Amino acid sequence: MMLRGFLFATIVAVCITFPAVAEPLPKASQPEELGISAQRLKILDAAFQSEVDSGKLPGAVVLIVRNGKVAYSRAFGYQDREKQIAMKPDAIFRIASMTKPLVSVAAMMLVEEGKLQLVSPVSAFLPEFKEVKVGVEKANDGTGKPELVLEPPRREMTIHDLLRHTSGLTYGQFGDSLVKQAYRSANIGAPGESLAAVVSKLAQLPLAYQPGTTFEYSMSTDVLGRVVEVASGMELDQFIAERITKPLGMPDTGFYVSEGHAGRVAEPQVDAATGKRPPMRDVSVRPSWLSGGGGMVSTAADYARFCQMLLNGGAFEGRRFLSPRTVAYMTTDHLPPGTAISQAVQGFGSLIPSPALGQGFGLGFAVRTDVGRNPMPGSVGEFYWTGSSGTTFWIDPKENLVAILMVQVPLLRGAYYRSLIRNMVYQAFAN
Repeated sequence: MMLRGFLFATIVAVCITFPAVAEPLPKASQPEELGISAQRLKILDAAFQSEVDSGKLPGAVVLIVRNGKVAYSRAFGYQDREKQIAMKPDAIFRIASMTKPLVSVAAMMLVEEGKLQLVSPVSAFLPEFKEVKVGVEKANDGTGKPELVLEPPRREMTIHDLLRHTSGLTYGQFGDSLVKQAYRSANIGAPGESLAAVVSKLAQLPLAYQPGTTFEYSMSTDVLGRVVEVASGMELDQFIAERITKPLGMPDTGFYVSEGHAGRVAEPQVDAATGKRPPMRDVSVRPSWLSGGGGMVSTAADYARFCQMLLNGGAFEGRRFLSPRTVAYMTTDHLPPGTAISQAVQGFGSLIPSPALGQGFGLGFAVRTDVGRNPMPGSVGEFYWTGSSGTTFWIDPKENLVAILMVQVPLLRGAYYRSLIRNMVYQAFAN
């Protein structure tokens, strides 16, 4: 009888702690009570509806939260244009690199528990990185052609480097250096490979830069995800579910779509030039590679809860996830003066974490350091990131604002919608 009572109490406690269905953030009766003009929000409506009507955008979900309340929420167009399925507010999107902030928060939770230290070398958790070398291109004395020379690192990459993308790791698809060619030849993420196998492959490849010298957007967060597994003793998806998404009430956020919900996945439209959809991962099954750099799915409402927790300084609905000091530390620029920006990142436009663009990079987020200099509006102290499939979010503490755009578009089209949503949100402010 005592055991039965204990089990019942445990089940009740779990149900209370981890709701099966996400509770929506409270909604303002009128956007004006949050300092946002309902009349000017119609401009946002018209802008996105025009993109859908012209055939440029299949559909979108836009969510604006201010002062902890929903000021605006709307679904546009089609979840699947070819099947004529209308977009719904609870559509599930591949969020690509918007996975990175979730994994970064997971790592900082372990830092707060003393299981990780930012100063620690990555090899303390992943010994295969102990002997990694730096690949330097030099002209062959005989042929004059470039060849890859391996040099020892001046220091080991650290957990700090992984979080701020100064590890020396790279992505193979951006650029054509000899190191990037080596990445492509290694067939990173081949079918059936686990996260551990992917990271082991990376450890056999040369670094593109000396650790700590260069901001190179990279597979650093995938390696960080593996560090989270080793430090916590849990698989990455389990850790994120148990420590972040379940307690935050984010039932539709994970590395794949839960059973029975595949019909809610938003799809890109067919490209008229090729007659095909842009290639995107099948998210109806659990992947063998849990990519901490870009493997998750979510909804606008789910991701807003994660963002609101960060805006609240690490707390949400009575539960603390991170210390406010930790959140402040994560959302401060961590790139030292003089940090080089890699050639591949130079093509990122307004995303480049450069003082020339009024921003830097923290621990998992780009951070705004100057109100001007960037072609997109924002405030000093804001932090944000985006995904290769077009999704984007930003958190503006000065305006007590969370804004999320969910779309599924080709990589090169995403920059246009990142700019459009920024302009449309800030023009709607009434005060």
